[in-house]
Amino acid sequence: MKKHVFLGMLLLFVLACKQPPQRDCTDFKTGKFSFTTTINGEEKTTYFTRTMDMEVDEFEGKIDSSTVRWINDCEYVLRNMNPKNMEEEKSIHIKILTTTDSTYTFEYNAIGDKRKFKGTAYKIH
Repeated sequence: MKKHVFLGMLLLFVLACKQPPQRDCTDFKTGKFSFTTTINGEEKTTYFTRTMDMEVDEFEGKIDSSTVRWINDCEYVLRNMNPKNMEEEKSIHIKILTTTDSTYTFEYNAIGDKRKFKGTAYKIH
């Protein structure tokens, strides 16, 4: 019994000392990035360039522009500048969850939609 309590305490101690995920968002506010997702079973890549107030995306040969409004260092809202339909009129909320030296993992959703999606963007140097 003492052995189980000791092992449990040791495991708890090790887990408590684990470093929290890195989240240095300032390096990802601007730059060139890529993001790959699966659509209908096929991998598709979007390339985008972001400044402090604008993001330009290239997807399947089409270029689109959005305004960027930063809420804080790790969250921002994208609003399509030239929406072609009602779906494109919805702003997108993006929250950076974790970072590494060249990537960030983020969560995103259309504002007003409870469904959230995750992705990883790669900074292109």
